[in-house]
Amino acid sequence: MTFLSPDLLDRIHSRAEETDRLNSFPHEDLAELTAAGYLTAFVPQEFGGAGLTAEQICAEQTRLAQAAPATALGINMHHIIVGLGRHLVASGIDSGRQILEGAMNGDIFAFGISEPGNDLVLFGSMTEARPDGEGGYSFHGLKVFTSLSPVWTKLMTFGRDDSGDDGPHSVFAILDRERGGFTVRDDWDTLGMRGTQSNSTMLEGAHAPAEQVLQRVEPGPSKEPVIFGIFSYFEVFLAATYLGIGNRAIEVAAEKVKTRRSVLHQDVYANDPDIRWRLASAALRMNSAAAEVTLLARDLDAGRDRGDLWYPQLSAAKNAASEASLYAVEQAIRSTGGSSYSNSNELSRLYRDVLAGLFQPSDQESLHSSWANVVLGPITE
Repeated sequence: MTFLSPDLLDRIHSRAEETDRLNSFPHEDLAELTAAGYLTAFVPQEFGGAGLTAEQICAEQTRLAQAAPATALGINMHHIIVGLGRHLVASGIDSGRQILEGAMNGDIFAFGISEPGNDLVLFGSMTEARPDGEGGYSFHGLKVFTSLSPVWTKLMTFGRDDSGDDGPHSVFAILDRERGGFTVRDDWDTLGMRGTQSNSTMLEGAHAPAEQVLQRVEPGPSKEPVIFGIFSYFEVFLAATYLGIGNRAIEVAAEKVKTRRSVLHQDVYANDPDIRWRLASAALRMNSAAAEVTLLARDLDAGRDRGDLWYPQLSAAKNAASEASLYAVEQAIRSTGGSSYSNSNELSRLYRDVLAGLFQPSDQESLHSSWANVVLGPITE
């Protein structure tokens, strides 16, 4: 059973090319997805939502990305924050309730974590979190890749608090757009994923009162609910979204080679053994990556304890999905010929969109470092 109807996805797909060409935000997509209840689909039923599981959201994100990758990637960030809310509440941390209740009240959540040049990403911030003396914080620093920047109502962000005697801590909080204290820069002019409109956000004292502080934790990888909640849903939902790009590329190529004819062989390319091998190899890579993502999502739903392997395995699934999808798009382009080099060809857009997966955490360097520690242990003196 699927949540998003085929007709809705067809309409979203019909607008994807124009959104990319105009470098604009897909407002119509958002309106239709909101009306369909998709922004509250991951909210538990006891809070009034549809109560879909992580596995089900992954499946829907893959389908949405097949229709419009940038729309899916933007909405992905909202689902991640809702997932964080779910995890906090399940862990006995009541600050997560505001996320779930906010989503039910129409809030759109954005993800304000990444900073320029900061390869610690979630595990340490360069943004200042200054305490207000009443349990709240004001935030000062630059966040990049802030998807949904034209429309978010709440921004989940974090910064570094150096004020205490207990050493530096990372402070995670929810900011209200209506309170101000920030500037959104109009700087999203990228190769692909243009519809996410992930403009940079300069935090200029944006304030979160005490009740909107989610957690204050020591920097670095940990099992703290706010860290694990963000990391786990970010990686698995991102992976599911990239799967949609690879799947769509194979669909487009399969349609094309059934009609594209070889003058040399006087037959359609779908009967050429080399072309068949290319698309089959792409489908095999996608099949393996999809299985990896699905299993992780099921384990998140079941609350399975993978111990110290959770973080490296989540990173591995994201990388498997993004790399498999990149491979699938490349094989699709090779199979369909020079027409795919045109900007008007969907495969050209899919190629530009899938490249974003190279830069989103966890990247290849971080992944291999993590797995080297799994296999060999830390570097010795």
